[in-house]
Formats: sequence, C-alpha cells, structure tokens
Amino acid sequence: MRTFLRAILLASALSAAGIATNTLAASPVAPVLTTPDARDVRSYARPLVARVTHVDLDLTADFDTKTMSGQAAMDVLAAPGAKEIVLDTLGLTVSKVTDGAGRDLAWKLGASDAELGAPLTVQLNGARRIVVHYASSPGARALQWLPPSLTAGKAKPYLFSQGQDINNRSWIPTQDSPGIRQTWTARVVVPSDLVAVMSGARLTPDGEPAGEGKHAYRFRMDNSVPPYLIALAVGDLTFRELGPRTGVYTEPSMMDRAAAELVDTEKMVTTAEALYGPYRWGRYDVLVLPPSFPFGGMENPTLTFLTPTFITGDRANVGLVAHELAHSWSGNLVTNATWPDGWLNEGFTTYFENRIMEAQYGAPRAEMEADLDWDGMQADIAEVGGPTGEATKLYGDVGGQLAYFKGATFLRTIEKTVGRERWDAYLTSYFDRHAFQPQTTAGFLKDLRANLIKGDKGLEDKLQLDRWAYAAGLPDNAVHVKSEALARVDAQVAAFKQGAPASQLTTSAWTTQEWLRFLNSLPRQLSKAQLDDLDGTLKLSTSTNSYIRSAWLELAIANRYEPAVPALEEFLTSVGRGLFLRPLYAGLMKQGDWGRPIATRIFQKAKPTYHPTVASSLERLVSGG
Repeated sequence: MRTFLRAILLASALSAAGIATNTLAASPVAPVLTTPDARDVRSYARPLVARVTHVDLDLTADFDTKTMSGQAAMDVLAAPGAKEIVLDTLGLTVSKVTDGAGRDLAWKLGASDAELGAPLTVQLNGARRIVVHYASSPGARALQWLPPSLTAGKAKPYLFSQGQDINNRSWIPTQDSPGIRQTWTARVVVPSDLVAVMSGARLTPDGEPAGEGKHAYRFRMDNSVPPYLIALAVGDLTFRELGPRTGVYTEPSMMDRAAAELVDTEKMVTTAEALYGPYRWGRYDVLVLPPSFPFGGMENPTLTFLTPTFITGDRANVGLVAHELAHSWSGNLVTNATWPDGWLNEGFTTYFENRIMEAQYGAPRAEMEADLDWDGMQADIAEVGGPTGEATKLYGDVGGQLAYFKGATFLRTIEKTVGRERWDAYLTSYFDRHAFQPQTTAGFLKDLRANLIKGDKGLEDKLQLDRWAYAAGLPDNAVHVKSEALARVDAQVAAFKQGAPASQLTTSAWTTQEWLRFLNSLPRQLSKAQLDDLDGTLKLSTSTNSYIRSAWLELAIANRYEPAVPALEEFLTSVGRGLFLRPLYAGLMKQGDWGRPIATRIFQKAKPTYHPTVASSLERLVSGG
C-alpha cells in the first residue's frame, strides 16, 4: 500500500511539473477532497500512481471500415514502486501492449460503461514507455465519417473528430481527463486525394508518400494540452492565408465565403494579446467544417474548428471566432482540472470574448451581446428549476449555457467592483502564473484572494466569491449590462404587440443580435394572421442566417404554424449544430399530437447527418427517454 508521505511527495513533483493532482482545496461550501488519490470521476486514470506525459500516435484512417488503427506510444511518469497504469478507452479493440523496446506487457480491459468506456490497465514491469496497438470502432463517439453527399463539394468523403469532453478515448487510448495535460505527435495516413489537418504544428503540409494511394501527414504539439484538445480532420481541404499567423482551411467551394467572413481574424489575435498577454500557440488557423459539425466552434489549439452556420455574409457572428480565440488563454492555456470546474473554461472565455468584441467593434456591439447573454442566463435559470436549482451553481453539473453566462457575469461583476484597470492587470498575471496548468474553482478563488483582494475584508464582502462559485442562483451584486440598441428593439416589440404590422417595423439595418432580441421577446402565442404577417413581410422562413431562422422556427413551433413546417424540415436536415437542433426538437415534442409525429419523421430522416453525440441525445429526446 502506498504511504501518505510518498503520495504527498509525488503530488509536489507533479505540481511543479504543471501536472494536475485532481484534488480540491478545502472550502466551507465546496466538496472537500483532500485525500492524495482524489481524482476526476469521469476518468479511470489514477495520475498519482502513474500518468501519461506524452503521446505519439501512428494511425491510418480507413474510410471503408470507418476506423482509425495503429498505435499510441505513451511516456509514463510513475510513482516509486508503481506497478501499473490505467488508461481510458471507449469501444477500442486492443491487440497488444508493449514497452518501448517491443517487449509484451500484460494488460486487461475492465468492465465497460456506456458513458465512461472501459479502463485499460497495463502492467508496467518497470517500463516508462508503453505502446498500445489498437483500432477504433466504426461508431467511435469522437469521430464522424461523412459520405461525399454530406460535404460541401459532394465529391469526396470527410472525417472530423470532436474530443470534448470525454470523447477522445474512443479513438486514442490515454488518460482522458482535462487535468492530465500531455504533449503529443502524430503521423496519420489517409487516402492520397485527401488532406489531413490536426491541432498542432503541421510538419508535412503537403504530406509524404505512404504506399499506393496513401499519403502520411505529421504533426507535433510541444505545449502540454488536455487530451480533449487533440483533434483531427481529413477531407478535400484547401488553405488560404488571412495574415502572417492566421489562415483558413475548408472545402474549395466554401473558401471564398469563409475567407470573407474571417477577414478580421489576424486583427482579432492582436486585439486579444493587447488585453491579456501574448498568444502562445504559434499559428491561429481555423477550419470551417461541413454543416454536421455539432458545435458552434471548438477551440483546438492552432486550429479552431468552426460551424459553417456562422457565415452570414455580414460578419455578424464573428463573436464565435472571438470566443474560440479567447480559449487560447482560458481553457487551453489555463484548463479546468475536472469537468465540474468547467465554468473556469467557458465563463472566462465568454467574458474575454466580449472584451475582444468591445475592443475591435465598439462598446455598442459588446453591450448588445452581453445583454443577450443576460437574457440567455435568465432563460437557463428558469429551465433548470429557477434560482434555487442545483444546476444553477457554477461549480458542478451546470445546466444549459449557465457555465458560459453566469461565469462571465461573475467576472464582469468583479471588473465593475474593482475597476477595469486593476482587474485587467490581475487577469493578465493570472494567465501568466497558471500558464499550461490545470486549475480548480477553489484554486481560482484562492488566487483571487491572494493577488487581488489581498486581505481587504470590505472588498471580500462586496464580491461574494463563495456565493458566486458554490451557491444556487444569482448573487444580488450581479452586473447586468444593458444595451440602448436592444432597448430600441424592445420598443418595436411593443409596437407589434399593440397591432402595428410588420411592414411598419424598422428592421432593415438590424444586426443578428437585434433580430434575436425581437424574435425571442415576442409573445409565444400569436395569431395566424400575425405569424403570416411576420413571415410574409420579413421572409423569416427563408432567412440564410441560421440564428434568425432558428429563433423564428422556435416561435412557429410554439404556435403550431403549419406554413413553416417545410422550412423547419429543410433546416433540421441541413444543420448539425446542437445549439439550433435541441430547442427545435424539444419544442416539437412539447406540442404533443401535432409536434411529436413531425419530430419523429424528421429525426429519422436527418439522423445519419448528425454527429453521433448529437444524434444520441436527440434520439433520447424524441423517443421520450
């Protein structure tokens, strides 16, 4: 049995190396996990015994079998006397495990859980490098294999991965916990008519021969990252430079529209650096994916993944780019140690995103977006049971987008309380102090008290830190940014409610944010004549802006508005972003005998086009599970 002293010494060594021990400091209201082996409950890993520090991947992407196969070689940091290491896997077929010299090591796959997968326990026998030979399953949760028909070009297949939050264990056997940061390299073999890109330095941009009809691409990530940030895409990709360190990858038919929307990307990086310090990842490129990508964006280092739904021709939704860029500091540079600490990732980033938008596009734009976030936060609080609901707590299993909105409101409240200059100096120093390290909620509050509050009892009382982090609802000092532009939209809503026809509304110069305020503020019950007027005058069912169209379709569903059903079906079968899909399917299901058959019919048609994780959650929703 490992002694307490040995564990403490190892924990100190791991901490000095920037390694998470997955322990939480004691707090009067937080869970107290002070034992040395307290760990991320969503990982089988035991990092205080043995942990992965580096992964070398050598894999082949087989589009016929929809599998990734090859090997993952891992460097191991082990405690004195450690006999085994435990990895996370999900649906992997393991053929053998060896040490760095090729000698077989004993291994065993444990019982499998549908969500967590199965632990792979390897007997180290003194080895400090292990090699797992394996293949993923065709239904790997992190991977989506698209036939040509579901791509923009319609000619070649496409593959992309989505690792967050615990999906990468379905194609990489490793310790899949955000607090166990790792460096990595990869060699990926793909068909020679396709291009591979990954979330690391691209060592062979044009590939290299790897047998008949095959090319290999090599990548490297020298900064330690949480495993969920290892990302891959393979397809008919082309590249266009946006600036000295920025560029865009996408399919050729999408390039002109994508590049035009992303023209401000290089300037955005410079803006972010002026706020909170240097960008530390080298290049900042983006990949615009096919419509089935399940998120708005994913902050994979050096290569942000973006949904094509952000492309509207007017750059109205580049806040999405600002958000994913901001993750280069909050999330990628300083990472939540466990998923209950996830607001440290998304709340910080939402706040930072808004500051980038203010610096680059002006205060009115930032105020609109912050005001809409406040609306979203109130809606999410109501959705999870009101202000006393457990899911409204920042630390824990936060409901909806509350980790984003409540977290950002918390930081904005600190800014308004201490002043922007003082807050910005603190936040810059915070990113420096904790660069390339995991962080816990308790650790952040400790850092705030040591480096910002500094024993000021009056300031401590004003900020209500523990209440923000650990209590339900919103503290009474929450700062609500109000937008004058959206107040003018509210006047238009009032006019429509009082009988003004849609033709009398001044909507021609509205931004996406103004449209969303208008549509989301309308009564959920309208007459058919009012709905006909709105759609006929404002052309909402045919809007090319996915944000506007989805908000309109939510309203149409709430009113069982039959004329919008064809537009609804077209939208649900052409977009894969969960942010749009879930509210629409949920709205249909709430409409009982009218909506349920529509939801079931459309879902069965659209299911093959959705990412596996989205399809699974929607299937539960539509089936009533």
